[in-house]
Amino acid sequence: MRKMIVLSCFSVLMVACAVSPTGRKQVLLYSGNQMSQMGIAAYDNMKKEQPLLGSSKATKYVRCITDQLIPYLPGDMKNMNWEVNVFKDDSPNAFALPGAKIGVNSGMISLVDNQAMLAAVIGHEVGHVWAQHGNERMSQGTLAQVGMTAAAILAGEQTAETQLALGALGLATQGVVLKYSRDHESEADEIGLKMMAQAGFDPQQAVELWKKMAAKGSSGVPEFFSTHPSEETRIKDLNKLMNQVMPVFQQARNSGVKPACSL
Repeated sequence: MRKMIVLSCFSVLMVACAVSPTGRKQVLLYSGNQMSQMGIAAYDNMKKEQPLLGSSKATKYVRCITDQLIPYLPGDMKNMNWEVNVFKDDSPNAFALPGAKIGVNSGMISLVDNQAMLAAVIGHEVGHVWAQHGNERMSQGTLAQVGMTAAAILAGEQTAETQLALGALGLATQGVVLKYSRDHESEADEIGLKMMAQAGFDPQQAVELWKKMAAKGSSGVPEFFSTHPSEETRIKDLNKLMNQVMPVFQQARNSGVKPACSL
């Protein structure tokens, strides 16, 4: 019985192994079609529940920036018909979903100073989709549940010691999920930074964006227990990448790639 459980888990992991755009190993259990269907359904629900700004100048602004970034996506992603909407919401937030969906809150547009800052935001969110982070998080949850079930089966009787062991497994699993989420955010930062540089947006504005976010104040949650890196960590990591992306940006500008999106 134990051997069968171990072999089953190993088989799942072997089939689902993948590599992210930055070379990080991943486990992806869901197909691209499944993720797209879920992303489209979630996006449609959001459009029903939250007011949109429609064909406003803000929407055209976001559309313009998105159109500059899309050509630097891989394979079929750049050929998809990306839907872009601005949600009437004062919170500075944005998102992208599988199925080629992008949403930006009006509060984010009010926060940023220029097109490059917003390009950093959109590039970051699209980076999550490119790296299949949603698939990875869902797969982690599925495997965590499978692991808990397997541990319970292997443990047999539910003694006090068994309950303690299962509790420890749950805590360890939560630690892995938090770590992966911070990795996802850092990876999306890197992908978005490189994409905006290729599209002719000044990568240094990504650093300025996070300085603005830091100035607004953090939630007070220590980074160790957070699913996001602190603003200070993000700024430090982004600055480390500047030697890689600034030459790409300069080359794009010298080649005539000069986006001109404005409200």
